Amino acid sequence: MTRWERERDEDASRAYVARFEELAEQGADLHGESRMVDALLARGSRVLDAGCGTGRVGADLARRGHRVTGVDLDPVLLDAARATGLLEVVRGDLSTLDLPGERFDAVVAAGNVMIFVEPGTERAVCERFAAHLAPGGVLVAGFATGHRYTPDDFDADLAAAGLVREHRFATWDLRPWRENADWAVTVARKPLD
Repeated sequence: MTRWERERDEDASRAYVARFEELAEQGADLHGESRMVDALLARGSRVLDAGCGTGRVGADLARRGHRVTGVDLDPVLLDAARATGLLEVVRGDLSTLDLPGERFDAVVAAGNVMIFVEPGTERAVCERFAAHLAPGGVLVAGFATGHRYTPDDFDADLAAAGLVREHRFATWDLRPWRENADWAVTVARKPLD
């Protein structure tokens, strides 16, 4: 069971959906992640929104011209993602994910995905990300640093999965990385073979 599943029931998931709807109504900028990812991609790229939640990031990437598949375990959040009408939505566990078909140009794991997976499965999750990436494909992941799973742990898991870290930032708007940053946004790439 993932940390997300242990800490949230259906009511908490509905509150999460409502919170983002309220933020959007208030005019909050909810698209920093998708702007950054979009800048890394060619038009029409195939994107896996891993831990897609409400589909906020994936839907915006679709509006920007990408073909997006979202994956999550939470049925309430998947319903919200599906309701956008902009991305294909699949229920699945990221540590065992095996989607058929072409590989993705990018995998995006925004919104603390790596700290909400089942503790101890982070390396398997990175391996599944790598398996779903086309050669030369990019992984972009962001998570808060004040948890058991650290950026150094993530680096080790990326390397074990055969991914090469290219960049790390302290925010989605590309502020320079520093060791005491509250957030780590990492860009890694699958080698061309």
